[in-house]
Amino acid sequence: MMEKQIRAVCEKFCIKGEYRRYEIVNSGHINTTYRVYFFRNGAIKDYILQKVNTYVFTDPIAVMENISSVTEFIRAKIKQKQATAKRNVLHYCKTEDGDYYTYTEDGGFWRCCRYIDESVCYEHTDDLKVIEESGIAFGEFQRYLSDYPVKDLHIVIPHFHNTIWRYENFRKAIDENLAGRVKETEQDVAGYLSLEEIATKPYRQQKAGILPLRVTHNDTKTSNVLFDAKTREHLSVIDLDTVMPGLVAFDFGDAIRVAASTCAEDERDLSKVALDIEKYEAFTRGFVSSVKGGITEAEKNSLALGAIAMTVECGVRFLTDYLNGDKYFKIHYPDQNLVRARCHLVLARDMIAHLDEMQAIADKYYTK
Repeated sequence: MMEKQIRAVCEKFCIKGEYRRYEIVNSGHINTTYRVYFFRNGAIKDYILQKVNTYVFTDPIAVMENISSVTEFIRAKIKQKQATAKRNVLHYCKTEDGDYYTYTEDGGFWRCCRYIDESVCYEHTDDLKVIEESGIAFGEFQRYLSDYPVKDLHIVIPHFHNTIWRYENFRKAIDENLAGRVKETEQDVAGYLSLEEIATKPYRQQKAGILPLRVTHNDTKTSNVLFDAKTREHLSVIDLDTVMPGLVAFDFGDAIRVAASTCAEDERDLSKVALDIEKYEAFTRGFVSSVKGGITEAEKNSLALGAIAMTVECGVRFLTDYLNGDKYFKIHYPDQNLVRARCHLVLARDMIAHLDEMQAIADKYYTK
């Protein structure tokens, strides 16, 4: 039954050649993804077929309008300097009607893009080359889109990195105490409340006109970059569902939160939690060297601060969910959200202790 539906969807996207088979791709936690194989011109041609989770993305057409517009904008930029862009940006297929999406009878919302040959992604890595290359990839993403008309983008998830709004929700959770957990988390709550001013500073700077809105990816994990399987050099940024207007500091900061931590986000032994300055410099070297021609000095000055803001924001969200009874984030053991929140609090404090060093590294590569 599934194969019949997949073949029908492929027909709607006008994929040429002889259908061979499909396989489920288990990476990712939101959409359902398949790799589909066709035989054409004597060779196998691969495609990525996705059924979009419309519970998470309630306006999937808006999501695809953002994605298709941004990827075609990047493609045009790349082709100004090289003959082809097929390995450096996602290429989505159109239906006969010229749409980048289609529906099935069960209401499913589908999209299809070409598979980038001989590519790999890394879920977790300590490889400094890969970390630097991911920085280059996200920096190029920013530079290519530095003149994109950001006002044309849809807001697919309102208040996504509105740190002031996140703190309002946090205070509401404290007041309501729905799960009866405020007493046991008094020190954690006090710790996050003490960081409110520094965590909300980038957002307040944007509202004051100091930092401009840009096209941002909003999920800048290393696993959202494709790399050449042989050279480990970056190829293309992927997973563009959350492309929206935002701050460069937030894309940079969220990447640092994950890539430059010494441990997993739910490490219980807080003595192991710290900023890995070597990883931080690797990512920053790649990112700033790529993006420096497309951002302002004020944006450069906000990068290290953005790492703190995103780490605090994420921790606040984990603690808010814990106080509310673990309703939002998936957990695998009872106090995982609390463990995550405590881990992020320690990481944020270590970043604050190293803020001057972090900023000096960003300055160094901005002026090179």
